[in-house]
Amino acid sequence: MNNNQTWPCTSSSSPFTSLPLPSPSRSIRLCSSSSSSSSSTTSSTDFSSLPYDILTKISASFDHPNLESASLVCRSWCEALRPLREAMVMLMWGKRLKHGKRGVRKNTEKALEMFTKAAAKGSALAMVDAGLIHWEKGEKDKALDFYLMAAHLGNASAQCNLGISYLQVEPPNTEQALKWLYKASEGGNIRAQYQLALCLHRAGGNRSNIREAVKWYMKAAEGGYMRAMYNISLCYSFGEGMARNHQIARKWMKRAADRGHTKAQFEHGLALYSEGDMIKALVYLELAGRAGEKGAAHVKNVIVHRISAASHNHAMHLADSWRALPSN
Repeated sequence: MNNNQTWPCTSSSSPFTSLPLPSPSRSIRLCSSSSSSSSSTTSSTDFSSLPYDILTKISASFDHPNLESASLVCRSWCEALRPLREAMVMLMWGKRLKHGKRGVRKNTEKALEMFTKAAAKGSALAMVDAGLIHWEKGEKDKALDFYLMAAHLGNASAQCNLGISYLQVEPPNTEQALKWLYKASEGGNIRAQYQLALCLHRAGGNRSNIREAVKWYMKAAEGGYMRAMYNISLCYSFGEGMARNHQIARKWMKRAADRGHTKAQFEHGLALYSEGDMIKALVYLELAGRAGEKGAAHVKNVIVHRISAASHNHAMHLADSWRALPSN
């Protein structure tokens, strides 16, 4: 499967063929050992009085630094968050076992055991990891159960995974997929934003769907998601859901290419070639060719016959030393 095939396939003659908590109603103060006036006491609520079930739900997706910081707020929070701190240790060991890191031998079953125990203590992060292993093992129902638990706790990664999973089960459940992809997208998960845009784009049917798809492509692209950068470039190129703008299309195509998108490297290389910038064109076409883009070879050969050996060597040096820009 081509990982860069991101644009929705259609049967038409379309040119696209590639694929906070709510604000409290009354004042809240941190735990304090100092006394306060009776009027202040009656109009304020101490964080330590927050019910444990709400506190642990809020903290379920905390990473280790945030969990440690929350545990230092006051004694009651420290006690309430003890299970999650224990879960964090299990999660750490589970990841080491899953990937075979830091001198630990890889053992997927042991990793799953650690993730499951951490999930039982309320860690949404562990629920996601347990779900991933079950999905990889083909145990899709178990994976969905773990994703669903974490999704209800507000974990955006779980919401994203759940949405994608609903698209991949048999039969697909598009309604539930869109529901959870919207939740994750509104929570800022850029992978979900891209997947949501792709779903809406594939659905097509009316202009509102296309415009909504473009909106989420743009959010994901601005967040650094490489495939969304490529697709938003195509939207600008062909006026799909927005006005055509060649200059902005080129900007997003280059960004996708610089992050390692193979088709973007090929198409950006072709654009540079058409403008006569042979050295840069050769660099991008070389990168695309190395990544398996067969169409790059012919244009590369044409360029090689038009430039000096020194220029060719310089282009190859640039390609050899090239590093993909990191995504946000």
